[in-house]
Amino acid sequence: MTQYMLSVRHAGAYPAMDSPEAQRMFAATGAFTDRLKANGQWVFVGGLQGTETATTIDARGDAPVVTDGVFPESKEHLAGFWVIEAADLDEALKLAAEASKACNDPIEVRPFHSM
Repeated sequence: MTQYMLSVRHAGAYPAMDSPEAQRMFAATGAFTDRLKANGQWVFVGGLQGTETATTIDARGDAPVVTDGVFPESKEHLAGFWVIEAADLDEALKLAAEASKACNDPIEVRPFHSM
């Protein structure tokens, strides 16, 4: 089995955590994660706080440069992710379609390097 990262790409503002919209998304993504666990495909899942909490550090020069916020700025940002195991890319894409429906955002699928 190959491990894949299913990245949630979110654009715009988050709904209030206690809003019906957010509660539906939490229920749907929770059910999706539960199915991954039941099928032995779940490795790890994580949701990220908003971009306003991000800090970027660039230590390529003589001294580290610390900047509040994300780099680069864009309309979309990484909102969360699942790390899964799938037999092949086709299976990972099928699961990503389910994840996209659950969280109502696009999902980027990328395999990990095999070590």
